Amino acid sequence: MSQALTLARPYARAAFLIAKDAGALAEWSAALDFAARIAADPQASQVLGHPALTREQAVALLAPEAAPASFNDFLSLLADNRRIGLLPEIAGLYAGLRADAEQVVKVQVTSATALPEAELDSIRAALRKRFGREVELETSVDEALIGGAVIAAGDVVIDGSLRGKLARLQAALAQ
Repeated sequence: MSQALTLARPYARAAFLIAKDAGALAEWSAALDFAARIAADPQASQVLGHPALTREQAVALLAPEAAPASFNDFLSLLADNRRIGLLPEIAGLYAGLRADAEQVVKVQVTSATALPEAELDSIRAALRKRFGREVELETSVDEALIGGAVIAAGDVVIDGSLRGKLARLQAALAQ
């Protein structure tokens, strides 16, 4: 996995710079996400790895109709260098570069039950204050947390779940 990220990093940076210069960060995000989903599909990856597949056919398969011409050129470069399989990693790295440039932090909130919108708004406001950036929340429900929530933003994890508190209490009692 780390080798794939190492190989994908220069392509993601190049894609970001091209998109930024063209003022098309959102269009490139959508196009990369589309191409990455196709490249990650096991059946599509077999087709994309077939030696008889031409560069033009690969680009036609991966590029969404509304993609900028520069995106098609980028896909051609990936096809020429046999790096189409790196599209999921490239898309992920690109998303991180875009979030940094737009001063946005993506936060995953996992709670024991679905949170009401008012509570999500207060979490968003508190995190905006803490990070000094706009916050994009993704929510999910995990009943195993028993109660509370776990908030993950990059390397920062705030475990306010009842399961986490019980685990910390158990560890403290064991010492």
